[in-house]
Amino acid sequence: LFLGDGRIELDNNPVERTIRPIALSRKNALFAGHDAGAQNWAVIASLIETCKLNGIAPHDYLSGVLTAIAAGHKQTDINDLLPWNYAKPV
Repeated sequence: LFLGDGRIELDNNPVERTIRPIALSRKNALFAGHDAGAQNWAVIASLIETCKLNGIAPHDYLSGVLTAIAAGHKQTDINDLLPWNYAKPV
């Protein structure tokens, strides 16, 4: 296909480099010890990767969200805490 359409990449190395950390952590999750532990691992990994895609430091995001929840953030306003809606002063 790449011979007929110049927009198509010759290889998929950039995509593989992007998903490599996800694949490595997925393999580590096999040893979570329990199905619920593996599901929790998947949720956290998804949040971290979503933060990276949105240009947010994952540690700052997670600590900000946990601080907001501990401070009594309303459950009805949970959308404010999603990575793509996240603002530093939570």
